[in-house]
Amino acid sequence: MAWLALVVAGSLEVVWALSLKQSEGLTRLGPSVVTVVALAASLFLLAISLRSLPLGVAYAVWTGIGAVGAFVVGALRQSGSESLEPC
Repeated sequence: MAWLALVVAGSLEVVWALSLKQSEGLTRLGPSVVTVVALAASLFLLAISLRSLPLGVAYAVWTGIGAVGAFVVGALRQSGSESLEPC
């Protein structure tokens, strides 16, 4: 149960990171609401997973899912593979 909560929490981290970008600095209501709700749910599920998982492991997995997930989804949303090339 703790691992499932952690994976869902990491996935919600991707959701709130992407919706934060879409909210244009929290100036658009819809994406701003998604950001706040996903962030709260992500932190809640992280806290649930910390009941039985060590902090270092849980935090590393949570941030890893969020960072890699946000990068992959962000790159896929761009107009092709040029988004993966260095500037």
